[in-house]
Amino acid sequence: MITDLNVSPALDIDAVRAFTLVADFASFTRAAQSLGVTQSAISLKIKRLEQRLDMRLVERTPRSVRLTDTGADFLSRARDLLAAHDRALAPEAPPRRLTIGISDHVAGPDLAPLLSRMARFDPALRLDVRIGLSGELAAAFEAGTFDAVVVRRERHRRGGEALFDDSFGWFAAPDYRQPAQEPLRLAMLAAPCGVRADAIRALDKAKREWVEAFTGGGVTAIAAAVSAGLAVAPLAQRIAPPGVVDIGPQLGLPSLGSSSVVLHARASDPRARTSLRALAAAFRATVAR
Repeated sequence: MITDLNVSPALDIDAVRAFTLVADFASFTRAAQSLGVTQSAISLKIKRLEQRLDMRLVERTPRSVRLTDTGADFLSRARDLLAAHDRALAPEAPPRRLTIGISDHVAGPDLAPLLSRMARFDPALRLDVRIGLSGELAAAFEAGTFDAVVVRRERHRRGGEALFDDSFGWFAAPDYRQPAQEPLRLAMLAAPCGVRADAIRALDKAKREWVEAFTGGGVTAIAAAVSAGLAVAPLAQRIAPPGVVDIGPQLGLPSLGSSSVVLHARASDPRARTSLRALAAAFRATVAR
């Protein structure tokens, strides 16, 4: 009987997963949040993985986290290993559908990489994503239509997990000119958009005349109208299109302040809870950059 096998210990799957999350988020903190563990636990897993592989995978400074060259080379193999592991468990882990609503005023240009990150986090996860207005999505969540919604916190609603605050402004093309004697030309989503209501409320309170010059079916259309110089739009600074400027101070427009973005979620099983933690971490990561 063979009693002495010279077999190297297997890689720790949890450590490999932690490494891919650190790579995705460029952050130990966000990786820890997505897994529901402490930052020190992530650091320990990465350290042990590096010791097992006998290579440095991550360079970490007080201001940044980046992969080393060997870490970047290992990343694709790490993803292959996780995919094979998840496929091996497929009979025990059937595909899970997660229905998510995201406010159009929250989604922004980072939506595509964010959803890609979610898909990589759990390949067996089937995302069903709807983009809409915060108020309507929050009401649908309360009615049980969604597993989770990421929305602006509106005045009459409470609860939810705060993700970050968005600062709002009055954005226009750099060459936009507003005639002094004419009403402010606005580009907004149709009612009952909460951002629209807040903007109109602020202008009416300041006794500033306005006219709706462009009504968009989505923030992408509003961004196009602003970039083309057709009108001014109330937008979160984070999602304003490249090249536009906040002309609120220049025109003496009332401050729009900031708005909290929150996650409302319900999860009936551990996999769903884990995926929703990853969603929250992914949104926070888009703001932290």
